[in-house]
Parts: sequence; structure tokens; C-alpha cells
Amino acid sequence: FDVDLGDEDEVEEVEEVDRHGGKEIVGYWEDGLAIYADGSREEAREVETPSEENAEDDELGVDKGEGREQRRLDEEDFDTDGMWEEKFGDHSDSKPFGPMSVGMELTFPASNHLFGLPEHASSTQLKTTVGSDGHHYYKEPYRLYNLDVFEYELDETMALYGHIPLVISQSMTTGTAGAFWFNPTETFVDIEETPAAGSEGVASKTHFMSESGIVDLFLLPGPDPAALYGQYARLTGRLALPPMFSLGYHQCRWNYRDEADVYAVHAKFEELDYPYDVLWLDIEHTDGKRYFTWDPKTFPHPEDMQKKLGGDGRRMVTIIDPHIKRDNNYYIHKEATALGLYIKDKKGDKDYDGWCWPGSSSYLDFTTEKVRDWWADQFQYGKYKGSTPELFTWNDMNEPSVFNGPEVSMQKDLLNLNKSEHREWHNLYGMLFQRSTAEGLIKRNEGHNVRPFVLSRSFFAGSQRYGAIWTGDNEAKWSHLEIAAPMLLGLNVGALSFVGADVGGFFGNTDAELMTRWMQAGAYQPFFRGHAHHDAKRREPWMFGDETMVRLRRAAMARYALLPFWYTVFWQAGVSGMPVMRTMWMQYPKIPELYSVDDQYLIGSDLLIKPVTSAGTTTSTVQFPLSDCWYDVDTMQRMNLKGGAKTVSITVSSDIDKIPVYQRGGSIIPRKLRLRRSSHLMMNDPYTLYVALGHDFKAEGTLYMDDETTFDHEKRQDFGVATFSSSWGDKIAIRNSVHVGSDDAINAKAASARIVERIVVMGVPVEPREISLKSADKATSMEFQYDASTKILVIRKPGVSALEEWTMEL
Repeated sequence: FDVDLGDEDEVEEVEEVDRHGGKEIVGYWEDGLAIYADGSREEAREVETPSEENAEDDELGVDKGEGREQRRLDEEDFDTDGMWEEKFGDHSDSKPFGPMSVGMELTFPASNHLFGLPEHASSTQLKTTVGSDGHHYYKEPYRLYNLDVFEYELDETMALYGHIPLVISQSMTTGTAGAFWFNPTETFVDIEETPAAGSEGVASKTHFMSESGIVDLFLLPGPDPAALYGQYARLTGRLALPPMFSLGYHQCRWNYRDEADVYAVHAKFEELDYPYDVLWLDIEHTDGKRYFTWDPKTFPHPEDMQKKLGGDGRRMVTIIDPHIKRDNNYYIHKEATALGLYIKDKKGDKDYDGWCWPGSSSYLDFTTEKVRDWWADQFQYGKYKGSTPELFTWNDMNEPSVFNGPEVSMQKDLLNLNKSEHREWHNLYGMLFQRSTAEGLIKRNEGHNVRPFVLSRSFFAGSQRYGAIWTGDNEAKWSHLEIAAPMLLGLNVGALSFVGADVGGFFGNTDAELMTRWMQAGAYQPFFRGHAHHDAKRREPWMFGDETMVRLRRAAMARYALLPFWYTVFWQAGVSGMPVMRTMWMQYPKIPELYSVDDQYLIGSDLLIKPVTSAGTTTSTVQFPLSDCWYDVDTMQRMNLKGGAKTVSITVSSDIDKIPVYQRGGSIIPRKLRLRRSSHLMMNDPYTLYVALGHDFKAEGTLYMDDETTFDHEKRQDFGVATFSSSWGDKIAIRNSVHVGSDDAINAKAASARIVERIVVMGVPVEPREISLKSADKATSMEFQYDASTKILVIRKPGVSALEEWTMEL
């Protein structure tokens, strides 16, 4: 790749004289720009913008730049000096082992739909970076290099916070197939279609090129999405089942000022009966950015604060980053230095010194097991003073972020404790940090039996084993709401299911309409958190007026009602490997018209979501697969879908009170309908089953149950699975078959707490004469109501348990 560094002496002069103008540098901000002693800040240098003619081409999606063949250097023009040492601004990479790279070109025959390579702020389907006659979408290859990107751009192949070198092809001819390029070094991937898409013999090519490492390629043969994700799960690990509370709503801000602010926010949620589960504290809660500490002035009683929230069924999350303040009076730094746990400089002699939130900082070497073990021990309640079992953790800045480093990260020639260069393991760092934190949250409890919750910004293949991921520092703009679904689907293509985009956008201020649409969308993404920058106006749900608050609360209530469904889908994802949030092609791989769709998606196999992502919208277009019928979840009416093709696009109402959501005909979804203020308070609430009859008047669904908190479902097989089925043609209104993990497990203890209080059946053609419950040796006539105009039948108070087997016959 051609990088023109210009004349070396000239570059140094510009950087050292013109860039800072002789001013004294006292620090760096998160965008990598300097802070000067006189209080001023370095101004960002302008980036050359394309001409109007080129900008018009960009909008048309063609000729966005030169292809790979135009980026290649002629041998005689190659800068051999730069191969051994390379400069980047004020930084230099010594490359002590000289130039290295490893690459491979892979062809996916009979396919022009490739997916994967998260994370990028672009469409879920990968677009071409190379093409014949210069026709391709992007001018640069997809870059995989974990970076802290300040205010990232949209519709770009630029690197973001985490990456997974996985490409998946979906084709009617060759089915589903994938390739996992197991290399954690900086990697570029070109995408090419040859010949032109749509012509006979079309194929897609990918060209992987990594800076270092070895050829370590895994081919995933599929041949369908379910088989492929089963293969990938066996390769990289299975999704960890999160604790139930983490699937609720999380309220965050940089920063809640003090304990009084925390109590006031919590009290307002209580007053408004607004459900939430977790309140978060950002870096300002610490004593001078020293992690594992509390500011003694603003948070003098952290244990009491957590116990207060815990008593009301809530938890708290605090941020803990990998950079450690270089303060000899700070016990974490003092011990890490004495034990030699930090990443070293390029000679391996000194601890690396970089700049982050605390100022001068060192970075722990999480590639080394003894460092991970030591870090995990820091979460013990006796060491992390002020922590309680109600406290969980947020890992940020773990790309790793270094404000005064190249591209706001570490120099590539730094060394870990095993003398391996940073370039060799860069993309692993964030995942290993999250892993160590999760292990610490487990080890801190007696018996190591409480599930952790850790949110991380950076990730790699396998991060699904350790916690949640979010899309980083988005903005309070409609364009960022619009890109959220494609980005989250891209992460799910990479088998990262517990993912979300911050509701409302991190940077900037949101208005009532944008906040409403974002809360509606966020309620149907796996990780559901509201967050804001400290310069943004307060945006708790009540800050937009009563009318908007009611809308936001209604969206949150829809999320909480579906928690049994969400929990079940997460359990199924851990067992099967299939993502929680699915592209349409994952469920309908035989319908090519759905391959490129990324503005609607499925939760599991049974809920279709179409977020509203533009201002002033009153209608939306939804593309329905016709192999199934679909029911509006609000009206419970079957959609009138007609067409001779495999799909049909329908314009539906989506005014400010409506997000289009549809239940698949042939499915049974569990809900809990009693309004509570947290998931903990819903533990023993009864279920309502929503039965959506399919074309054949059949339906089936699953409900997974355990204690929602511990590892007993693994250690003691303490769980229950209810499988509901309905077949009106066979006179079966609904039947429950139960599997429990062990005889002394949940079935013996909690049958009375898993009551089904209502069954709603949609699409019932005619009113039955009678519905009879048959359980063991007893038969009981059921009370029900039927509305012929809506074709909805409701069985009230059937008095049955989801953990006992029974049948209701027509």
C-alpha cells in the first residue's frame, strides 16, 4: 500500500515546529491532540476534501477511489528504507525484524453477497474495494486494527474499536460458507466481485493481508447459517448466558456528579414507575482517575449507595480501564511495578509510559497469564474497597487507547513480558482485558458461582464468551441511529450477540423525537443502554416532557415484558451458536431478495423489527418473507400479505408512537405483563403466552428458566425448558413438554412460581365449542373468550405451570 511520507527532514520540521509552535505540551486529549501549558489546545489539521465532481461520484456509490491494482507500487518505486523504519507523525516504528506480511486470496464461487469483518460503520453486506475498470464502492480496503476513534465517520472502511477477521458468503447456489483468518495483527481485506455482479459465473474474492503472524485459516463449510454458526461456536467459543438484570435497561452518563445525584436519578425512576436495572458511573467517580478507588468527596459511602440500589432490585456499574496512573502512592501502580506486570518499551528495559485519562500511565500486559490472574484478584471485596456484590464493571479504552501514541494507540515495537512485539498481539488486547475482568468478578464470590457482567468497547473473535460490547462513541444524529442496526448486525455476523448502540447518541444533544425513536429501537437491540457525553445536556427519560416520557417508558416496558423471550433466545444462542440479532438471510437463506437487507432484522427466529431512523416519519416499508405469515405485535392482527414472489414489501403505519414489530406465524412467545421497576422484581411473575398460528394453524416456542443469576444451570444442571406446541388441525390448542436438567433442580423447587396466567392465540379461524385442560389424570374445562372480528382467542387463568406437562384440547 502506497504511503507517501514525503521528504523525511521536511516531515520532521513540520511536525516539530509548525504543529506545536514551540508551546509546552502538558497533556493530550482523547482525540490525540495536545494540551498546552497556556491552557490552549492543538487544533485538528484540515483533511483535504474531494472535489465536487468526485463528491458526486461518492453519492452515486461508484468510483470512490483507486482499486488494489492502482494501489500497488512498482518495484522500482518501492521505498526500501521505509521497510525498516517507518514514521507516523511524531512517532516512528523501528521494525527491528524488518518488513513482514502474510496474505492469502480466497474466492467464494457463485456468490456476490459477503458479510463480516466487524467492526465498521458501514452496511452489513461488504462492499467492493476492488473492481474491473475502477468500478467499486470504497477506495480503501477494510482495515482491522483496534483503535480509539474520536467521532468516527460513517460509510467507511476505517478501523474502529474491535475486529473479527471472519467473512461469510451467502448464496443460493453454494449456500452458506465462511473463512476465519486467525491473525490478531493489523490486517487489510479487499473485496472484489469478478466478473461484474449478475453475470454468469459471478464470484467474490477476498484478499487478506496481515502485517505479521502466520497463515492460520479455518474454513467453515456450512452449508446453511445454523450449521456454520455451530461450527464457528465450536471453534471460538459459545456465547455466555448473561445474568437477567443485564438484559434490562441501563442508565449511564459521563458522569453522575455525586451520591446525591445518583439517589435523585434513582428516585425519579422510582417515582415514574420507569423500569431500569443498572445505574452507571464513569471515570469521575474515582479518586483522580485511579481505578478501584472512589472520590472521597463526591462518593464517600459507596457501599451504602450500592446497597440502597440493590435493595430496590438495581445494580451499579463502574468503569475500570487498562491504563494505570503512574503514582507511587497508588497501590495498584506500586504493586504492578514491583511485580513487573507492565508492557515494556521497545528495548524491554523500562515500563512503557503513555498518556491517557489519568495523565502519565502504564499499561498492564494482559497477554500474560500471571498478569491476568493478578488483575482478577484486584476485584476481591477486601481489595476493591467500597465494592459489593451489586457492583459490576465497564472496560473502556482497551484497544488500547494512548492519547499521545500513533493513531491514539501504542507503538507497534513495544514489548510484552514474553518479548513479543505489540504488533503481534494488538487486536487481542481488549478481549484479554475483558476476560481477566470477567474472571475477577467470578472469583470475588465464594464458590465462584455468580455470573459476571462486563461491558467492553474493544473485542476480537471469542469475545462472546466474556460479556457485552457496544459500538462506541456514536453521535446524537439520525444518521447514527440509522447506521446502528447495520453495525449491530455486522457484529452478530461475527457471533458477537450481546451488543448495543448507546441510546440517544454519546456526543451532542438529542431532541424528543430522536430520543423517542432511539429508545424504541434500543428496546429491540440485545444490549440496551442510554449514555451521554459530559458536554451533552441531561437526557434522562423525564428531561423531554411528560408526553415524551410516557412514550419512552412504553418502549422500555415493551422490553421488560419480553425479557423471558430475550433470555430464552440468549440461551438458545449459547447452545446453537446462532446469533441473537439476525440478518434476514440467517433465517431465510433461500430468499436472495433478503440478502442485502440491513434496515430490518430478527430477534431469534420469531420477532421482526423495523426501526424508524428518520425524522418526521409516519410510514415505513417492511419486507416480509411470504413463507411465513406475520402478526402486528400491537394489534395482534395478521398482516394482509399477497404476492407471487418470495417476499412482499408493505407500507405500514409508524407514527411517533409506533415501531413496526411483527411476530412470526408459527411461533409462541412468552411475556410477563405486570409492570415492575426492575427485572429482579419480575422473577416470580406469571407468564402470558402469545401463540401466532401459522399458515398450517400450527405454532411452537420455547421458554428457558433458571435462577437468572448463578452458574447452577451449568454446575448443577438446575434449569428447566418448556416447549410449547399448538396444532389446531389436530385439536391441540396448546401443549407443554418439559425438560429439566436434573431431578432435584428447578422443577422440584419452583413449579408454583412459574405459572402461566394467560394464553393469547392469534389467527384462530373459528370459535371452538370447548377447550379442555388435561393434566395427569384430570380434565378441566377452560374459560376462554373469542373475538370473531379479530380472530383472537384468550384463555384466562388456566392455572398451569410452565414446569409441568399438560395439554389443552379443542
